[in-house]
Amino acid sequence: MLTSLNRRAFLRAGGVALALPALDWMRRGSAAAEAAKPPKRMVFICTSLGLHAPFLIPQESGRVYKPTPYLEIIDQHRERYTVFSGLSHPDQAGANGHTSEQTWLTSVRRPGLGGFRNAISVDQLAAEQIGVETRFPSLQLSTGGNGSQSYTRSGVMVPAESKPSKVFAKLFLDGTPDEIGKQVRNLRQGRSILDAVSGETKRLERRIGTADRERLDEYLSSVREMETRLAKSEEWAQKPKPKIDAKAPDDIADERDLIGRMGLLMDLIPLAVQTDSTRLITVLVQGRNDVPTVPGVTIDHHNLSHHGQDPAKIEQLKLIETALFRGFNGLLTKMTAKTEAGASLLDNTMVVFGSNLGNANSHDTRNLPIVFAGGGLQHGTHTAFDAKNNKPFSNLFVTMMQKAGLEIDRFGTSTGTLDL
Repeated sequence: MLTSLNRRAFLRAGGVALALPALDWMRRGSAAAEAAKPPKRMVFICTSLGLHAPFLIPQESGRVYKPTPYLEIIDQHRERYTVFSGLSHPDQAGANGHTSEQTWLTSVRRPGLGGFRNAISVDQLAAEQIGVETRFPSLQLSTGGNGSQSYTRSGVMVPAESKPSKVFAKLFLDGTPDEIGKQVRNLRQGRSILDAVSGETKRLERRIGTADRERLDEYLSSVREMETRLAKSEEWAQKPKPKIDAKAPDDIADERDLIGRMGLLMDLIPLAVQTDSTRLITVLVQGRNDVPTVPGVTIDHHNLSHHGQDPAKIEQLKLIETALFRGFNGLLTKMTAKTEAGASLLDNTMVVFGSNLGNANSHDTRNLPIVFAGGGLQHGTHTAFDAKNNKPFSNLFVTMMQKAGLEIDRFGTSTGTLDL
């Protein structure tokens, strides 16, 4: 009796060989083994006002390097992360010094200038392939406001949530029967509208030319994809949410408390991925024009990022960024402590921590500060690329998506992959 069969199997008769399509029973032999493997996840965390490179990037490259002040904070995880220098997106000089915030996860050139239109972000591209497998295709978080770095295929920003209590409720608290019923009815109404539109376009298809028909085919493909997502959403709406041993967080009302607000979001990430509520998370640590509630800091964060090499300002900036790295260290520690299928949660989660600005003082978008952790990959090095001729940051995105099992060989301005 056949229990599994390679996709390269053939039907043979009379000297003719016909390749078989991929059939469910071909995969039965490997299904159990695949099911036992935890899924791969991706988390992207951006500090929009930069990270002072001299306190982060080591002088030495390779495995033997002296940890910088910021790396000393996370040095206990040294074998679980890689420090990158010499990565950037090309042509990021945009409408102002901060428009590269829009393209950190898309790599679209010349952000904010005339004719600019954003493209799909790496998390949303991945969500198109694996988003239907979880209750939430992706999760967007922000320390303030609803701005995010996630963009749809049409270049529309996906709003973020900045209140941890709402995120917790969304992930883990079931609605009342009436609330669930209303949600299901709304989803079904959306599907019926799509069904009607699909029927109309099929009638139109018989009366138009080849070029228009190709455009309609693309549109109908999008409609079918949306129908699939709505159907999955309806299924999830009627399933109970996971139960966890954790209390709902209390929101921090003071918007100046950047570190506290970031910490609450970091606490939610291990809970979201371990319950497989989502596999794709973005976090925007939003710099502000006020004085953060960090002891010793008396000047607003934005002003400090434009320090002009003033030692006093740099010292205060260091206090803020040291606190940010302590928050990142807390995330790495929690992800390492949690285990699944004989490995740590961090082993199954790739985490990028960095900024869209390489030198915030001059709004320079080259040589981005990037720490890449987890994923069960070979880490422990400072991988330095040419500081004058940077490698595309998108190469890391392609590498991550391939490590997550996605069939993607190009993204944005990528030219290949990184050796990890």
